[in-house]
Amino acid sequence: MPAILQNLTGLTVWDGESDRGAATLSWEGDRITAVTPADAASESEFSIIPGLIDTHVHLDSSAGAAPADWLTWPLITPESERSLHVVAHARHAAAAGVTTLRDLSGSDVQFSAARALDAGLIPGPRLRVHGAVGMTAGHGDLFVPPHYPHRAPVADSPDECRKLVRRWARSGADGIKIFTSGGVLSMGDKVGWRNQTPQEIAATVDEAHALGMLVAAHTHTAEGVDIALEFEVDSIEHGTGIQERHWETLLERNLPVAPTLLINDAIAERRFPVSDDAAEKGRAVVTERDENFAGAAAAGIRFVLGTDANGVMVRFGDQLEELRLMKRSFGWSAERALRAGTSDAADAIGLTATVGRLQPGRGADFVVVRGKPWQDIDTLTTENIVAVVARGELVTGALPA
Repeated sequence: MPAILQNLTGLTVWDGESDRGAATLSWEGDRITAVTPADAASESEFSIIPGLIDTHVHLDSSAGAAPADWLTWPLITPESERSLHVVAHARHAAAAGVTTLRDLSGSDVQFSAARALDAGLIPGPRLRVHGAVGMTAGHGDLFVPPHYPHRAPVADSPDECRKLVRRWARSGADGIKIFTSGGVLSMGDKVGWRNQTPQEIAATVDEAHALGMLVAAHTHTAEGVDIALEFEVDSIEHGTGIQERHWETLLERNLPVAPTLLINDAIAERRFPVSDDAAEKGRAVVTERDENFAGAAAAGIRFVLGTDANGVMVRFGDQLEELRLMKRSFGWSAERALRAGTSDAADAIGLTATVGRLQPGRGADFVVVRGKPWQDIDTLTTENIVAVVARGELVTGALPA
């Protein structure tokens, strides 16, 4: 069936970079065809902004209403069933205006869901998936009991790293995730642990870049940031240990950092059940983060929306609160915060030509909301979201007449 040209007119448009005033937004299928000025006298209470982009999520958890332990649920639930929960989480995110998600610990579960969404079998957001390359007993290997037989793959030599990158590429991964420090929630490690050798990390990054894949580096330590910068990764995830000595390189490369503020606050404050060890690590991470991030933000370090949402510690929809928290923590304007979740986030994950801006030729992902969030970010709430369009299709609400 041919795509039908559709229009919204008289609504104020913020295009991902600037206020276009009252305009007519036209789209045909998954393509914006025009954004043209409209009669200002017809301006309504609603505005249109690009769909939000969360650059760091984990979708493989239970999306059901019944309580489910986030650690054990993936171990006892078949992959075919888990992929349905991934899609459910993705649709929950879309209902809150998040029309692009990047999962940073993907497997066949997320690859299957992404293909279904890409094929239009189910209306929903865009899903990018990174495969993880980590070591035995590293952060990515410490979320399951040690004797559980069905473990995610690891790599313990430069050759194994190259092979695993190639395996992920063949499976359909959009990028690679590495670890240059330990983690907060992983069991049995310390945040300061080295994860993999320089030779292993060099092989992983080289192979990923040779195959056209972005590399995201999980790190909570200053040494981990050193390693990530040395091997020229494409984004920093968490970035707790960013120090003043890193600023020059981060600014020169315009390297995006996903600060994941909400989840570390939640772990530190035990807003959900966590072990004593995780809570202690969380408190230490938040203390160091708060000391480091204020100066980094003032220096202009490129923080973008990345929540670590998994539906448990941070829900799909909490991205709106993360943006408000970023604005307060970094001393930003509302517009700067909104750019971090739209145009700048799109640039950070290699989707500049597709999403993040309301311009002709880009994908038809947008949110109709009461108010003007680029002037007052507090108006960007789920209650004020009137409609969300992803890939040109209405996924929640109703378009204004």
